[in-house]
Amino acid sequence: MAIGGISIILILGIINFLLLLFQFSSGLHLIKVPFGVHKKTGISLFIIATIHGLLAILTS
Repeated sequence: MAIGGISIILILGIINFLLLLFQFSSGLHLIKVPFGVHKKTGISLFIIATIHGLLAILTS
């Protein structure tokens, strides 16, 4: 499966990496965000990482 010639798994992996960077930065208070934003991005990170992992397992 691909979007514009790029694998969906790769796209989700890049999104996971960016969300992880945001979570670490906001958790260490390098970026000041409200706790609600930190919590919602953590939940979205978990959901996207799960989808990313399941797709990777199913395609191999």
